[in-house]
Amino acid sequence: QVQLVESGGGLVQAGGSLRLSCVASGRSFASYVMGWFRQAPGKEREFVAAISWSDGRTYSTEPVKGRFTIFRSNARNTVYMQMNSPKPGETAVYYCAARHGSNWYGADESSYEYDYWGQGTQVTVSS
Repeated sequence: QVQLVESGGGLVQAGGSLRLSCVASGRSFASYVMGWFRQAPGKEREFVAAISWSDGRTYSTEPVKGRFTIFRSNARNTVYMQMNSPKPGETAVYYCAARHGSNWYGADESSYEYDYWGQGTQVTVSS
C-alpha cells in the first residue's frame, strides 16, 4: 500500500524559511517522479516542483525558482522542499505526489498525471 506522508508545514513569516518533508513507502519509487503541489482556498491545485527519483533531475515552476528547492534522500525514502523567502500569497496546503517516471517533462505538470497523493500539510505565510 503506497503511502506519502507530508510534514513540516506551519506558520512562517514572509522572508523566512521552511522545509517540507514527504516520506514515501509501500513500493519502490526508483522509477517515479515526485512532485509538490499546492492549493490555496478557492483556487485550483497548482504545480510547484518535481524531481526524478532515479537521477535527481529537478524542475520548479517559474514563480518559485531561486527560492524553493526540491531534493531527495534515497536512504530515507524522503523528498523535501526547502522554501526560502516564501510570500504571503503562497499560503496553501502543500501536497506531495508521485507518478511513474517514464516521461520527464521539464515543465509545469498537471495534477492529473499523478497517481498517489499525500494528505497535505498547511503552510501559512504571514506578512
